[in-house]
Amino acid sequence: MPITKGFRALVDAAMAQVKTYTVQDVRTRLGSDPRLQVVDIRDVRELQAEGTVAGSYHAPRGMLEFWVDPTSPYFKSVFADEGKEFVLFCGAGWRSALAAKSLQDMGMTNVAHIEGGYTEWAKQGAPTETLEERKARKG
Repeated sequence: MPITKGFRALVDAAMAQVKTYTVQDVRTRLGSDPRLQVVDIRDVRELQAEGTVAGSYHAPRGMLEFWVDPTSPYFKSVFADEGKEFVLFCGAGWRSALAAKSLQDMGMTNVAHIEGGYTEWAKQGAPTETLEERKARKG
């Protein structure tokens, strides 16, 4: 069966409908805005290999909708806080755009994503941490 709508069309449609922040937008708020919750949706192997945004919460893309829905057996209470803004990121900003759109489709209005994803975050020298540093911090 031929693909009638490719990934690029899906990503472009999602980007037109979700709030997008630059790395600088998020970096400015990081640590000073208690409403901000940065969410890394990448696969755990990406986090192990590259690190992650300092202070982010890991919610793998494959589980995100299940973790967000309070009726799901996999629900994570971090997503129950309607006072937070959940800013998603992935490697390049494509998966996070699709994920943010999916969460909006579920009814969330407090969701956005980071333009350029972790690649752009690291390129701009924004704060990162390894998984080992995260574990030690949470101690």
